Amino acid sequence: MSGAVLTPGSRKGAEAMERAVRGRGLWDDARRRLLRNRAAVAGMIVLALLVAAALVGPHLTRFPYDQVNKADTWVGPLTHGHLMGTDALGRDLCARLLMGLRVSLAIGLVATFVSLVIGVAWGAVAGYVGGRLDEAMMRIVDVLYSLPFIFFVILLMVTFGSNFILIFVAIGAVEWLTMSRIVRGQTLTLKHKEFVEAARAAGLSQGGVITRHIVPNLLGPVVVYVTLTIPAVILAESFLSFLGLGVQPPMASLGTLIAHGAQDMELAPWLLAFPSAVMVVTLMSFNFIGDGLRDAIDPKDR
Repeated sequence: MSGAVLTPGSRKGAEAMERAVRGRGLWDDARRRLLRNRAAVAGMIVLALLVAAALVGPHLTRFPYDQVNKADTWVGPLTHGHLMGTDALGRDLCARLLMGLRVSLAIGLVATFVSLVIGVAWGAVAGYVGGRLDEAMMRIVDVLYSLPFIFFVILLMVTFGSNFILIFVAIGAVEWLTMSRIVRGQTLTLKHKEFVEAARAAGLSQGGVITRHIVPNLLGPVVVYVTLTIPAVILAESFLSFLGLGVQPPMASLGTLIAHGAQDMELAPWLLAFPSAVMVVTLMSFNFIGDGLRDAIDPKDR
């Protein structure tokens, strides 16, 4: 009746019926499944704490990360105000660890973003346009795949010198190759779907179809792969820093801290134990989140 007054109970019932009529989308179902995954939720909480520590921690430490103090060399944890001890130059390990975590996370995020932009654009264009352009673009990917990663990085370092920005370029310039192949495969499947055919029939240009219809429908697998690429990038940076090709002193990363800790592990085992533990926790958090997203977004599990 038009004059009927909705009570709170009837209003809630009407809202529930409206939600049922609308249904739930893929991302709503994925979010619910992700939040039910305890490992993924734990990974997100731990990762949030690590990011907060990396952003705020260096400003709260008692000692600067690059301060040299010859009077406190090889000091153990919880001694002379050093929470995690010091290294051979008397630098506070806690401050250097927080700064190293910030640098490693920054490299992982920026290099992954570079690989994401290049890989999605390259794979989407190659898969949608097809033909000779697809063949030429994917042959370029195959040629770059054949180049050893470490050789490519050494070549960049020798040519342009040891530059912090080059680490982003070197790692991002390699990681996008796999992304482009994944995006191309998904694009080949999507380009024959009905909504893409309808967009073409409506007169939408190739660029418009790619940006408005192809790329948005690739977000599922791309998001999953991004969460698995970040730890791979962090490991790659750590490997380069371990070899002395990455972050240069006095700046620190998890890789440089682990490398220096491995050299002095007999005299100061804490220099290896703490950075290694942070590295393991960080990588496990990303992997748990990636596995949870993969299980949540996978249409076969719906």
